[in-house]
Amino acid sequence: MAKTIVIKQVGSPIRRPAIQRATLVGLGLNKMHRVRELEDTPSVRGMINKIPHLVEIIEERG
Repeated sequence: MAKTIVIKQVGSPIRRPAIQRATLVGLGLNKMHRVRELEDTPSVRGMINKIPHLVEIIEERG
């Protein structure tokens, strides 16, 4: 079974650069307090590291 990571959007994309909004959409988040379970890959980790002020890691499974 693949390792997964659960992330939650805690910040609003309002008045943020377009690249940060696009990163949120790429992670499957677009509204406040949405939660997504994603595969724990280097690309997903990189996207999370680009916007640490907008998302929080809730849980790491695997």
